[in-house]
Amino acid sequence: MDSPFMDDIAARLAERGISVVRFEFPYMAMRREDGKRRPPNPQKQLLECWRQVYAQLRAEIPGKLAIGGKSMGGRMASLLADELDADALVCLGYPFYAVGKPEKPRVAHLAELETPTLIIQGERDALGDRPTVSGYALSPAIRLHWLAAADHDLKPLKASGLTHEQHLKATAERVAEFLRNLPA
Repeated sequence: MDSPFMDDIAARLAERGISVVRFEFPYMAMRREDGKRRPPNPQKQLLECWRQVYAQLRAEIPGKLAIGGKSMGGRMASLLADELDADALVCLGYPFYAVGKPEKPRVAHLAELETPTLIIQGERDALGDRPTVSGYALSPAIRLHWLAAADHDLKPLKASGLTHEQHLKATAERVAEFLRNLPA
């Protein structure tokens, strides 16, 4: 695991009593081993990886189990949340569309999603800014929380007067609150 962002978020959630299990998709593990930048594995392989991880965790962890991730990891989790019967879904910096292609949204499944979902998104995210995303038909199961002036990594513009630290703290607080308030 070589994501300072995810290290930070996992630590902040742990401080709030939320356990986080992380895993790497195969292409990420290969990149870490040989240092070569690689494209993601095909979607079918990414989804199968998620299914295997979830099955293993579900067998070992009693009680509620939420899934999610940052960017593509969250998108893959969103494609499986209902199938896996996850208790919740949390996505940070959701890739609603590819960079520069808001006319080709990847949101059809989000209109039908039944799993309680929290998406935390920067208002100026290049993969899903507030004006564009506000026009999408999203399921009532989805709660969308916007971070002012923030980008895909939840970093705000300096001119906003906000800090990345403030946004990361707010993100952890919002995620912990969402998970604690899931229906029994």
